[in-house]
Amino acid sequence: MAGVQRLNAKWTDLRARTALRRIFDAAIASADPRITIASALPAKPRGRCIVIGAGKASAAMAAGLDAAWPDVDLSGVVVTRHGHSVPAGRIEVLEASHPVPDDTSKVAALRMLRAVEGLSSDDLVVVLMSGGGSALMTHPASPMTLADKQAVNRALLASGATIAEMNVVRKHLSAIKGGRLALAARPARVATLVISDIPGDDPAAIGSGPSLPDSSTRADAQEIVDRFAIDLPAAARVALEQADETPKPGEIDADVRILAAPFQALDAAADVARDEGLTPILLGDAIEGEARELGAVMAGIARSVAMHAQPGQAPAVLLSGGETTVTIGRGPAGRGGRNTEFLLGLVIALSGAADIWAIAGDSDGIDGTEDAAGALIGPDTLSRAAAKRLDARACLAAHDSYTFFDGLGDLVRTGPTLTNVNDIRAVLIGAGKPGIKLRMR
Repeated sequence: MAGVQRLNAKWTDLRARTALRRIFDAAIASADPRITIASALPAKPRGRCIVIGAGKASAAMAAGLDAAWPDVDLSGVVVTRHGHSVPAGRIEVLEASHPVPDDTSKVAALRMLRAVEGLSSDDLVVVLMSGGGSALMTHPASPMTLADKQAVNRALLASGATIAEMNVVRKHLSAIKGGRLALAARPARVATLVISDIPGDDPAAIGSGPSLPDSSTRADAQEIVDRFAIDLPAAARVALEQADETPKPGEIDADVRILAAPFQALDAAADVARDEGLTPILLGDAIEGEARELGAVMAGIARSVAMHAQPGQAPAVLLSGGETTVTIGRGPAGRGGRNTEFLLGLVIALSGAADIWAIAGDSDGIDGTEDAAGALIGPDTLSRAAAKRLDARACLAAHDSYTFFDGLGDLVRTGPTLTNVNDIRAVLIGAGKPGIKLRMR
């Protein structure tokens, strides 16, 4: 009876926002590595266990591993983003800059390579990888300097390339990524545990796959550079031309275990949606494209649910994951990330449509480089913005979505979540009209 009452209750602004926040939080909680890691560990080694890792979830992953194996001779070092650190027992935790690497990013990579030197076949290297690892663990290929690598990262981030395409370039400009760490660890056994933030969950693309074979080539990396007109420093162009190829499938072993992934997070979100009396409509965990354009597409789908009960009947929630892009032009850009830009595109396209709300945020708690995970919108977002003299279209044109939602008090701030399964987007349609049937002659 309670479920029926919830289903029939009117969707007020407070109820919708509360439900969306519950859905978002459930998706993140399902990917907590401190809970999921124990069931995914490989066989214990006869010798030592060396733990290395990089990414926004690496410290929490290391803490879970240290707690799960108190009887193993265990040591190591992981690197995470500033503010995402937790104590990890016998495993040292470093903090570095993201999305542009800093000196600690280079120190971390060198420490990891030294840690896997001189191992035997009785030893085990456990590699803990999660999103953000590419920037946090940096060892530029010769003759590049750290400054060159920083310039490459900035150019990639502004290019409009997907994260997978960015990582193809990064692998071929690195002395540790794309399987090169696994080569350094021989003859020790290597097991890679990942939290996926990559569309399609390709483990070799997460943190640019330092312990996994790489199927891409230098020619692939060059094609991406050319296609997006990425302005590489001179030393990076030389490195791309002269570097040895990354190890390919069959050249190194690949023992990979996925602890958490975007679709698992969407499943958890769907469970909470049902509890709220909503029909979950899962649109996929690997949606890519320009953030603002995806916002307009989602607005069309939401209107279809409201008007035609397709692809589902209201009350419903559209759930999706993946990683969109924000292409910055030559002009100055404001503040914001891909999730707030998606929401700004969505709210403009909805144009005040009744009974539609949405939340979007990065599961790591940081949208772009800001202090918010994302934001919330509702039917009154544009009218409240107008009252505060906030111009939604001008903010979108200037890539200034953070300023827009901050001015409304609609940013979602979770703080660092210590995990990363990419973006979580939920569009709630509270009421709809009976489906319209057209008779074709």
